[in-house]
This record gives sequence, structure tokens and C-alpha cells, in this order.
Amino acid sequence: MIPLLIVLLVILVLFGTGFALDVLWWIALALLVVWVLGFFLRSGDRRWYRW
Repeated sequence: MIPLLIVLLVILVLFGTGFALDVLWWIALALLVVWVLGFFLRSGDRRWYRW
């Protein structure tokens, strides 16, 4: 019974990690798009964000 619970716990941890990594990839992609837009939409030395 205990090994079955350990295997199920490992599966849940791996599933949660995979989901978190997928979400992090989408966040990174969104930040890249914002950065590229900021790079092209800036006017002179002024930027529309303060990074």
C-alpha cells in the first residue's frame, strides 16, 4: 500500500512540475513580446517602461 502511495505522489509532483513549467514558458513568451514591443515603440531616449 505504501509503495503505491509513493508512486502516486511522485506522479502528482511530476504532473504539477510539468504544468508549472508550461505556465512559465507562456509567461516568458508574453514578457518577450512586451520587451520587443517596447523596443520598437520607444520614441528617442524615452521608453514606455522603466526596466
